[in-house]
Amino acid sequence: VGKSNMDEFAMGSSTENSAYGPTRNPWDTSRVPGGSSGGSAAAVAAGEGWWALGTDTGGSVRQPAALCGIVGLKPTYGRVSRYGLISFGSSLDCIGPMTRDVRDAALLLQAIAGHDPRDSTSANVEVPDYLAGLEGGVEGLRVGVVTELMDERIDAGVREVTSRVAAGLEAAGAEVGEASLPHAYYALEAYYIIAPAEVSSNLARFDGVRYGLRVPADGVHEMYRRTRERGFGAEAKRRIMLGTYALSSGYYDAYYAQAQKVRTKIIEDFRNAYARYDVLVSPTSPSVAFELGAKTDDPLAMYLQDICAVPASLAGVPAISVPGGLSDGLPVGVQLMGDHFTEPMLLRAARAAERVADFGFSPRP
Repeated sequence: VGKSNMDEFAMGSSTENSAYGPTRNPWDTSRVPGGSSGGSAAAVAAGEGWWALGTDTGGSVRQPAALCGIVGLKPTYGRVSRYGLISFGSSLDCIGPMTRDVRDAALLLQAIAGHDPRDSTSANVEVPDYLAGLEGGVEGLRVGVVTELMDERIDAGVREVTSRVAAGLEAAGAEVGEASLPHAYYALEAYYIIAPAEVSSNLARFDGVRYGLRVPADGVHEMYRRTRERGFGAEAKRRIMLGTYALSSGYYDAYYAQAQKVRTKIIEDFRNAYARYDVLVSPTSPSVAFELGAKTDDPLAMYLQDICAVPASLAGVPAISVPGGLSDGLPVGVQLMGDHFTEPMLLRAARAAERVADFGFSPRP
């Protein structure tokens, strides 16, 4: 069993925020593998293991899977126990499989899914056989391509690959149309208030007294200051401060409460979409893997890499990224999203998308 590299406390979209240095993409070692579970994605893509686990708070399984040309599954929130996981966003965190194909993702989910009384957020819902019906195809399945996630914010090559996979599903018997998630435009802003607010609370325990690193000092207040200053990297500190600000007196109603209202509207959008469609399709990431260091000095540009992934995270629905093809010689991930606890159907659709895409590429040696 190996331990892979990742962004510190799962905060990042490139695996450049690690105390162990950046991880490189096996497809092009001058580029990032995505994040935060970039080490897991790179290891699977490079053939260092058959599978890996990652955590997905706002796309941290799906986005690196897309950039490294593998499969990444975020289960329904509560489907997999988080017992033992260091919390980032308690209402968002999920543990999910990262594999070379959809069948292996189904096998791994079968092994890790289920109720755990040690995790208060674990759902007490029966675990079905995820392999049964996996090869059943998409005949009659209603598939909606999310228009808000196919606009000019998405690279043309990524949109082209996504459209090609959707057309392939239609040719395979699915009923394909356009779906709308109107409030997806505001998902990123809501996510980057809610998630930092939760991490501000969760990482308060790393104070040098009860838990974690302790930096000696003359006096308790100086010890707190030094410990918090040295114990976190720049991105972790940025998100802690953002979250603390959003929760502070005078700003809670203006920011955090409003973000939660947006989240409620996004959940309603998904509910309405699933009244018409069984599965929703979009790109997983707005672009292919970018060069190391290209966005480290621009946090906003880095955060924008999550625009396609965070709507499903905020809604708590299952989502999977499958390799759809190449753009400029680099992998493009196509995201499929299902309703809560519909992983069997989602995996069946993903398996069909996998066959349609016929990716079959491996990183250059």
